[in-house]
Amino acid sequence: MVTKNKDGPKLPKQQLAILAIARFAEPLAATSIYPYLPEMIKSFGVPKNEVAKWAGFTGSIFSVAQSMAAVPWGRASDRFGRKPIILLGITSTMICFILWGLSTSLTMAITVRFIMGAGNGNVGILRTMVAEMVPEKELQPKAFSLMPLVWSIGSVFGPAFGGFFAQPAKQYPSLFGNIDFFKKYPFALPNIVAGIIFFISLMTGLLFLRETLESRRGHRDWGLALGEKLTRPFKRRGPHYHHHHRNNRRHSFVDDGASAPLLAPSSLPTSIASVETDPPTLREIFTPQTIINLTSYTFLALHSVTFDQVLPVFLNYPRLSPHDRTPSNTHLPFKFSGGFGLGSDKIGTIYTVYGIACGVVQFFLFPWFCARFGVLRCFRAATLLFPIVYLLTPYTALIEDTHTRYAVFLTLILIKGVAVIIGFPCTTILLTNSASSLRILGTLNGFATTFSGLGRAIGPAMAGAIFTWGVTGRDYIIAPWWFLSLVAAIGAIPSWWIVEGEGPTRSLQTDSEESSEEEGEEEEEEEGVEVLDEGSTLVSNSQGSRADSTMDGGYGTIKKDAQEAR
Repeated sequence: MVTKNKDGPKLPKQQLAILAIARFAEPLAATSIYPYLPEMIKSFGVPKNEVAKWAGFTGSIFSVAQSMAAVPWGRASDRFGRKPIILLGITSTMICFILWGLSTSLTMAITVRFIMGAGNGNVGILRTMVAEMVPEKELQPKAFSLMPLVWSIGSVFGPAFGGFFAQPAKQYPSLFGNIDFFKKYPFALPNIVAGIIFFISLMTGLLFLRETLESRRGHRDWGLALGEKLTRPFKRRGPHYHHHHRNNRRHSFVDDGASAPLLAPSSLPTSIASVETDPPTLREIFTPQTIINLTSYTFLALHSVTFDQVLPVFLNYPRLSPHDRTPSNTHLPFKFSGGFGLGSDKIGTIYTVYGIACGVVQFFLFPWFCARFGVLRCFRAATLLFPIVYLLTPYTALIEDTHTRYAVFLTLILIKGVAVIIGFPCTTILLTNSASSLRILGTLNGFATTFSGLGRAIGPAMAGAIFTWGVTGRDYIIAPWWFLSLVAAIGAIPSWWIVEGEGPTRSLQTDSEESSEEEGEEEEEEEGVEVLDEGSTLVSNSQGSRADSTMDGGYGTIKKDAQEAR
């Protein structure tokens, strides 16, 4: 049964930390391309005014492939387990990023980006694992803020080393100037570094990440077994160690042995031992609320990711000084052109500052905001900030004083960062709580990745094309930003139709709480339940009649059988 310590339920911090390490390489590598992408596109012989279009297309092709493969990967995780699919995704992305750095033509770069997107469905699967680890609603704001926090941390280091290591022969001729490899492949070094970090993430997940899919937890995990052997000499064994291992009970995924089933077979009623494994139907997945939440999530992904991909092109675009502005190319407030004229190193610095600020907001402010105002209110407020920021961004290029220009620009992107940091975890929580059962979460998050992938594909492609259209003989650099503002304004509308759900585990939690009240002091005296791993959810098999409470780790699909067994 689910147990809580005197202070209430706590997060399974160890497994969430391992999940974060396994995730870390992806945002690090993804954001590392932002500073040098415009220069990389130029190196393929693309004209200056078409860089935005092809940079947007390069980002779009990745999202198209990811959206096509998301549902199959989600269904595969529902069948084969979350962990093996995540490890496959990390391996595929590691290989593709190294190949991306070796690209010598636009065709090769686009092809590699397509394969990279199709070979990784981890975004939705990671959200599913967090939901399975943390079914308690009061803990969800902290738990679901973890992956965005990891993204923020990765986005601190990614652009920094992307801008720092790109074109090493040109930036550091004394160190790399005589190495022909870096002359031929000027963008290989940051991706090789990223590949090393991917390998660390892969090994961490292989050796220490535990499976969260209920139907696969009883299978032996050779990676965990190896990790247990490697770390055994470093573990401290307390006085109760041998007593704990003599006991026949098995605990949840956060603290049981690498090869042990979740519960001893004798403790599970037959009706519960065989959990339903049939794939969920579309009617189960697409309820009115899940559709609204998926729509909100898609719009958020479309405009926020598009902003991140168009921004470096805007920052790299040549600056138009005041004496170069004439009535023919400037007619405020709509007709004007010019960017910031920055190189990859300075763009990387800006993204680093942006990432640090987002990490601070994610770690210190987001949980407080959600606790104080609620998830739904925070999400609605965030959706209202985006259109304003997008409208004002291009006008920062008109500010003549350098310090004022950068101060205003950084203020705007930090406001956007706060909105993103609040928006994405909130919409993930709302989507998760709109699901009827955790059994469908793998597939539901696969669809979420598909639809958001379509948004991330459409947005950069359209914004890049509009950017090119606006600056080619027309001097309307506001065009892509106002397009994003319009999209963000439309995307804010569905948030007002969202009804915050009780979560897929609510009904089963209620049954467990009622059962706990009826059992009273007998439960407190029972020796078959312990609290380990900082208050993580544990289960007991001392009485078969309690197996329904045991499965209150969030598996709503077994409620009926559990009640019959009782």
